[in-house]
This record gives sequence, structure tokens and C-alpha cells, in this order.
Amino acid sequence: MNPHLNLLQPYPFQRLRDLFQGITPNSQLSPINLSIGEPKHATPAIITEALKNNLAGLASYPTTVGMPALREAINAWLQRRYQIPALNIDKAILPVNGSREALFAFAQAVIDTSQSIQPVVISPNPFYQIYEGAAFLAGAQPYFVNTTAENDYAMDLTQVPADILKRTQLVYVCSPGNPSGKVMDIHAWKTLFELSDQYGFVIASDECYSEIYFDEANPPIGALKAAHLLGRNYERLVMFSSLSKRSNVPGMRSGFVAGDETIIEKFSLYRTYHGCAMNPAIQAASISAWNDDAHVITNRLLYREKFLAVTSILQTVWPKTQLPDAAFYLWINTRTNDTQLAKQLYQDLNVTVLPGSFLAREAHGSNPGKGFIRMALVASTEETITAAQRIAKYLMTNSA
Repeated sequence: MNPHLNLLQPYPFQRLRDLFQGITPNSQLSPINLSIGEPKHATPAIITEALKNNLAGLASYPTTVGMPALREAINAWLQRRYQIPALNIDKAILPVNGSREALFAFAQAVIDTSQSIQPVVISPNPFYQIYEGAAFLAGAQPYFVNTTAENDYAMDLTQVPADILKRTQLVYVCSPGNPSGKVMDIHAWKTLFELSDQYGFVIASDECYSEIYFDEANPPIGALKAAHLLGRNYERLVMFSSLSKRSNVPGMRSGFVAGDETIIEKFSLYRTYHGCAMNPAIQAASISAWNDDAHVITNRLLYREKFLAVTSILQTVWPKTQLPDAAFYLWINTRTNDTQLAKQLYQDLNVTVLPGSFLAREAHGSNPGKGFIRMALVASTEETITAAQRIAKYLMTNSA
């Protein structure tokens, strides 16, 4: 067996199941799960209808590069969303089966282990665990950059030692961030691009939360737009996007990568051998999704309603609770033992949250998730408000 498999750590939700082993939640209260970032809003009818109307596509083998119509729809969306020039749909855009599998596979295609020194993959900490697993399975060493309240949850690569940057081949960034919701501004992008120029590493920009934000006038900027605003091309830059959160279709597994044409060409070759072409019916449904923005605006309004209500309730017990820049998580510093609190909320309130320490690694002398909980406000408005009310009442009662 591949010895790198022994380096993989249990996924956060496996750790959560282990944490709750033997605990019986309060049966007098309805269960509310805010631990996993799985959208629960209704899937738009335009998508389900397109899926049903194109089931005949199951009779054909799909191509790795996908239908030209899908790549055209993605290209049109990128132009509308980011005000960037059209990309070459044959060279710069590649459909993928959700951003998760693509983020993992990307490292396998990018990392060069032929050198005498072990390559490095940098990611934020806390982080999406796929980044770490991708690095290990590609034969690279993960290096974590702690994002904390003290640095406004920014991923500051200027603090990374030069000897690490010289070995770095790939940097994962996530904007809006998971779990903090932090959005990179143009100055952060400029610094990242300059370091990429200096050290030659590839940037993988995970933007799966880009369409969940609270100010319609100020959407997250995104990697391609940042490059365009700075007068750059997309050399060594690839963005990853998905319909899962944008259009409430996590089970459809549909997204795309776009950017550096040379890298996309090699990644496409890798994927041809990997055998991960998108289902033709899913492609047809994806075209409908990318071509429609109205349902996305409606989706954002639902999240905004929930966040405004829930944050005001939780501020009574955690005064620093506030809206994130974007995404659908609340990242709350509870100033208590995060695993113990999660157990208490599950046992006494039948509310499931994720301990922040499960989303991070001990790095540079600390676990930056320790003491935090992540709440995914993906359930209905009624359920999320009920959960917040339970938590606030419980903490006020038990701290009195």
C-alpha cells in the first residue's frame, strides 16, 4: 500500500462521531445539525428540470473537457461576475466533479517529487482538510500558516521562512475562508502574486463560497479578477469554483477550474487518465445553473436573514460574534474548551456544532482553532434561530 496513506488523519466529522460516542442527546428537543457545511436550501426548479430533461445523456460517455456549451456558460458567468475578459474555453476552463475532488487531484498533477528536497504545500490553518491530504498523497510536506483573530484571519505568507518558500510548489488559499469567512483584498492578492513570481509556486484559489456574501454591492473579489485588476495574466494561477453552495446542489458534484492555460492543459491530461468526466445530464443541469443568477441572489438573502437573526441572539452570550465577510459559517471564540462545549450542546440541547480544534493543526506553538466552534448556518431560518436561542439560554443559565 502507498505509505503516504498512513499520514492521513481522521476527517473532522469522524472525530466528531468519536467525540459523541456513548452520548445520548436530549430527546425532548428536536435535533439541529450545524456542524457540516451542506446547503439545505431548496434546489432551484430550473436545475432539477434540466437534469430530468437530459437523462438521455446517460447513454453516452462524457469527455473530460465537457460540453462546449458548459464551458461557454462558465465563461459567460466569469465575465458577468468578475468583469474580466473572456477566457479561451478550450484551454483555460475545465469542468470538474465538484471542487473537492479537483482540489485533491490538482496537487497530484502539480507536485514534482523528482527534486532532491521534499516539496512543500502551504495552506491556511484552520483549513479544509483536503489540502493536507492532497499534499501528503502527492509526496509533499504540508506547511501551515496560522490565521487568527490577531492577524484578522489573514493568510500572511510574508511570515513564512525563505527556506520553506524556496521548496514551495503549491499554495492553497481559500477566499472566502473556511471557517472564518475572511475575504482576501486586492493588497493580499498582490503580495501573494509577488511571492509566486519570486519563488515560482502555483496558486490554487478555492472559491467555493464566493457567492454567499451579505453586501450586494461588494462581492468577494476572486483570484482572476485580482490578477486582471493588477494587470497580470493568469500564470501559475488556477481558481476552483462550485455550484454546491451557490445553487444548493451539493449532491450534483459540479464545478470548474479556470486560469493558467498551460496548467489546465496538463491537469486535463491527468484527469483523462483519472477517469473523472462529468455526467452529461449533470452538465446540462450545470449549464442552467451557471446561466441563471436570480436564484443565487435569493439564496444570499436567505443567508443574510439567518445571519442577522442568529448573530444578534448569540451576541448576548458571545459579545464579539459578528457577521463574517462571506460564506455561511460563524467562527466563534468561546474562550472555553471547544470539544467539551460541543459535547454539552449535543447532549443537553441536541444541537451539533464542530469544535474548532478539529479544523486545525498544532503549528508554530498553537492550534489556532482551539477554543472556537464552527456553526454552519445551513438549516432553515427557524431551525438556526431555535438553535441560537437554545445556546444563549443555556449559557446564560449555566453561567449564572
